[in-house]
Amino acid sequence: MAIRFRGVSEGVFLALDAMRGNKLRSGLTVLGVVIGVTTVMLMASLVEGIRGQIFASIQNSSPQTFYVMRFFSSTGVNPNNLPAEVRIRPVVNQTDVNALRQVESIRHAGLWVQVNQRMEYQGSRSQGLTVFGADNSYLESQGGTFLTGRWFSTAEMSAGEQVLVIESGVAEYLFGRLNPLGKVVRIGGKSFTIIGVYASPENVFQPPGAVHGGVVPFRAAQHNFHYDETNALFISVTAARGVSVDVAKDAAMTALRRARGLRPGAPNSFDILTQDQILATVDKLTSAFFLVMIALSSVALLVGGIGVMAIMMVSVTDRTREIGIRKALGATHNEILWQFLVEAATLTAVGGLLGILVGILGGEVLKSVLGIKSGPPLWSALVATGASVAIGLVFGVIPANRAARLDPVEALRYE
Repeated sequence: MAIRFRGVSEGVFLALDAMRGNKLRSGLTVLGVVIGVTTVMLMASLVEGIRGQIFASIQNSSPQTFYVMRFFSSTGVNPNNLPAEVRIRPVVNQTDVNALRQVESIRHAGLWVQVNQRMEYQGSRSQGLTVFGADNSYLESQGGTFLTGRWFSTAEMSAGEQVLVIESGVAEYLFGRLNPLGKVVRIGGKSFTIIGVYASPENVFQPPGAVHGGVVPFRAAQHNFHYDETNALFISVTAARGVSVDVAKDAAMTALRRARGLRPGAPNSFDILTQDQILATVDKLTSAFFLVMIALSSVALLVGGIGVMAIMMVSVTDRTREIGIRKALGATHNEILWQFLVEAATLTAVGGLLGILVGILGGEVLKSVLGIKSGPPLWSALVATGASVAIGLVFGVIPANRAARLDPVEALRYE
């Protein structure tokens, strides 16, 4: 054990000494490792942050809310070329809503739609915003805080009045310090009067193109905007107080099957999406994104490993006489092999530590720009460190084996 410990410490010392003596060569060698590890850290930090924000957003909304859709797919379906199994399904409608409202375990059911439109006010124009056509139970289902004004009246919802409850961030962008209440904005070329202001949940993560802009009565959205009846139209359902989502979901399924006249054993002609399914979908998508990023960053790690192998081959050539002297003094094949493996691992470990530092700092800057709140994932630092050392060991085998197999007599003659 003592011999092995001295071998490790000596290998580390020799590696650091070689790096000091060949700063440029060593710097270029570990650069690939630094880039690869930094990429891993950045992607892990970003993905964990996004995942945490989405989960927090869903938790901030009502945990008792679920959704009924014509057809659910995590990637969506082309409304202009629907598969046969989707075309045979009826579009969700008010009859479905009425059937759900008769269920005792359901507190609320409403037909909602979401569209992507720009808002305009006196020359100021927003980016594409998600505008919901919903009812006055929107905040109860989605979370958020009502700030000022009022929500839709029953008469306004029934008549499809062109009124808007605007999101506070969008209101600030369009009106600055002006009071937005009573102002008329154009949404997709249609005029809507602002009657209230709300704030989205603090932790909600909204990717570009999906920023919440506001809520209008469902009938107003139905009459003024074109929308996809398969992907954008759905029924928001909230379980009664004290009733679990699973119980309410089963009751909703039974009511919808009865309303649609589905026979026992026939498949459902609708999909029900719960918060757990949304979380599972998010987890699946972010995991796939993370795997792609890991694959891309592995290319940089591979380049770094090849660089380590190259510099170790050069090091073996430069130190041929030294190896011959060590063998003449009694160093064994395994001791020489171990020395150069430790040296290669040290080079990549230095690159890994630098990559972790840069990755953590870069991740904090990136999350600050995107407004994501989360700490650096410690597991990624451990994985990155282990990967960098493993790369050194794997790519150091060939030069280390070459050094260990040198003939001491020939090595001593080397000039």
